[in-house]
Amino acid sequence: MIGYDDFAKVDIRVGVITRAEPFPEARKPAFKLWVDFGGELGEKKSSAQITRHYTPEALIGTQVIAVVNFPPRQIGKVMSEVLVLGVPDAAGEVVLLRPDCDVPVGGRMF
Repeated sequence: MIGYDDFAKVDIRVGVITRAEPFPEARKPAFKLWVDFGGELGEKKSSAQITRHYTPEALIGTQVIAVVNFPPRQIGKVMSEVLVLGVPDAAGEVVLLRPDCDVPVGGRMF
């Protein structure tokens, strides 16, 4: 069990995917993503293993949920600045967590 103060340390925000490309250098099939969080955060890069359910073209304009306060992490040739969140489907493939209606970009989860 964690306290609410521990949970509040994790900065989870809404962003919109502005660009998505194949990431052939990744060990597992993945896309390179550019996610705009607006305001002070701006656009951040990430890598996501979401190739089963999504195409780069279909991802453009999609709102996603991401952790924005982890330290950057080198993933192959990409410096991942945020962790885009998802959950596994029945086959273990990633399904993105996202709002079910449009919300302001940069909104913090609470």
